[in-house]
Amino acid sequence: MTSDALTPSPSPIGRGEQDNSINFRDRLAIIATMHRKELAIAPILQTSLGVIVTVPQDFDSDLFGTFTRDIDRPANQVETAKLKAEKVLEIIEADLAIASEGSFFPHPMLGIPYNREIVLLLDKKHNFSVYGEFLSADTNFGHQEISSYSQAYDFAMTIGFPDHAIVLMPDAKTSAKESIYKGINSEDLLKESVNELLQQSPQIHIETDMRSLYNPTRMGNIAKATEELVRKLQQLCPHCNFVDFDVVKKIKGLPCELCGLPTQVTRAHVYQCDRCQFQQEVLFPDQVQLADPMYCSYCNP
Repeated sequence: MTSDALTPSPSPIGRGEQDNSINFRDRLAIIATMHRKELAIAPILQTSLGVIVTVPQDFDSDLFGTFTRDIDRPANQVETAKLKAEKVLEIIEADLAIASEGSFFPHPMLGIPYNREIVLLLDKKHNFSVYGEFLSADTNFGHQEISSYSQAYDFAMTIGFPDHAIVLMPDAKTSAKESIYKGINSEDLLKESVNELLQQSPQIHIETDMRSLYNPTRMGNIAKATEELVRKLQQLCPHCNFVDFDVVKKIKGLPCELCGLPTQVTRAHVYQCDRCQFQQEVLFPDQVQLADPMYCSYCNP
């Protein structure tokens, strides 16, 4: 393990070492989507990697789970994205696929809605997968029980309607597809759908449509996850040139500026290659060599 600064370009491959460098330029990349995620993903991949992007017309991504809960996700986010990528390569003959998965949940500390986006690349030619991740509180995810059109309209205004669409259903637990009204993005359609459902029940459920084609805010977060994927693909192992030479461990112990004792602030990052297992320790990743005494358990107990 070394303490040299990490550089984005790899060191020359020495005699006897394996060169695992990968060229993506002009390779066909299939994006596994039916919700127009290529609008966020394709421009970044085309510019940064030089791939040729296409989207299959007959790919049903809803088979891998829906935000409206009528179809459950078959696995966790990363595994589900990989399943999507595998499936799309059965539709179009290629060896490079891109798939995305999103989730929404309360922030563990703040309690506000939080969005986690995953964009995964599956490379069957070189036998690996890698994903970029972006977490953000920039989301309009929300839901409410309503009993009138005015309440529905007020909710819609809080989430950026009509640029962001609405979902209506009899209740939050319904799994009947025919009872779920998706993609509502006009006042006329909102009023018509609300009144139709209220004739069946005095109270109904309204929520934000989180599908990417109906949610520009989420589309922006998908783009950020794609940028993170590209960063990992371009961060190469200094030993073997393989992609995704990334942080696997953070080492605490940055010395206190006042007393010199180790603090809980990060002192170093450990990078590791998935292919050859080479590791590199990078000191002071935040460009700070001494910690503020406010983070010291001795100076600020």
